[in-house]
Amino acid sequence: MVDQLGRFAWYELLTTDMPAAAAFYGKVIGWAVEDASTPEFAYTLLTAGDAPAVGLMHLPEEGLRLGARPRWVGYVAVDDVDAKAVQIRRRGGAILVTPTASNIGRISVVADPQGATFALVSGLTYGQRQPSGLDEPGRVGWHELLAEDRNKIFPFYGELLGWQKAHAETGPADLYELFSAAGQTIGGMLTKLPSVSQPCWLYYFNVDDIGAAAKRVDAGGGRVLQGPIELPDGCWILRCADPQGALFALQGAWDQKGTERPSASELNWSARWGDVASQGKLILHKTKR
Repeated sequence: MVDQLGRFAWYELLTTDMPAAAAFYGKVIGWAVEDASTPEFAYTLLTAGDAPAVGLMHLPEEGLRLGARPRWVGYVAVDDVDAKAVQIRRRGGAILVTPTASNIGRISVVADPQGATFALVSGLTYGQRQPSGLDEPGRVGWHELLAEDRNKIFPFYGELLGWQKAHAETGPADLYELFSAAGQTIGGMLTKLPSVSQPCWLYYFNVDDIGAAAKRVDAGGGRVLQGPIELPDGCWILRCADPQGALFALQGAWDQKGTERPSASELNWSARWGDVASQGKLILHKTKR
C-alpha cells in the first residue's frame, strides 16, 4: 500500500438497490459481480479482470432519513486515518463518519472546507492489485473536483495528501487545474459556477468505446446528462446518472464510423440528486489530460 498513499485507492457506490445497480454497471462498464457480504453486512464487489474495482453497499437508513441520495465515494489511502481526521478538522474541514473499522479497512468519511465529500482509508482490504496506470478498462481514469474556489481549496489537499499542481497551460481565462499524486497526474479541479449548489467530486470510469457505452447507459435505465464530448487530447467523455440517481462519468475512445462529431469547445451539464444540484457551462481550453 506504500505506493498508494495520497492516491484514490478505492471507490464505493452507496445505493438504494444493490442488485439493480450491480446489473446496470456490469452491462455499462463490463464489470463482473462478486458477493462479499457477511452475515451482518451486505457488500458487493464489481471486478475488472480478476481484481476488485469498486464496492457497492446500501445507503444507510440514517442517511436516507437525513435526505441523502445514492452517490459514489472515493477513498484516498493514508497511513493514519485518525491523524488525518484531526488535520482535516484543524484545516476547516468536517468529519461526517468518524474514524472506524470497516470491511475495507479503517475509514473516515470527510468533507473539505468548501463542502465536497470524500473518504480516507488505511489498511485497505481491496484494491491492492489496482494497476498504477489510469487507462485500464473498468478503472477510474480521472478524478474531478467542482470546487467553490479551486485556488483556495488546493492548499488543503496539498497539505493533507501531498498533492501537487501538475503542468497546465495558464492564463487569465484558465479554468482547470491539474493535480498529481506521487508524481502522476490523476485529476483536475475547477471552480464551479454559481448555479452549481454544492461542491462535489466526480469519478470517470474507463470504457473501450464511449458511443457504445452511451447506448448501454440508456438501455439500462440510466441517463446521459452530457455528451459524448471530445476533449482536446482526443478522449471522449459522458456525464451520467444511474437508475437510482447516482452521478458518474465515463471516458474513452469513440469509433464513430461516420457519425457526426459534436462540438468539443463547450461543455454543458445539468443534474440533480437529493439536495445537490449540478448545472452550468465550462469552456474547454487546450489543457492536456
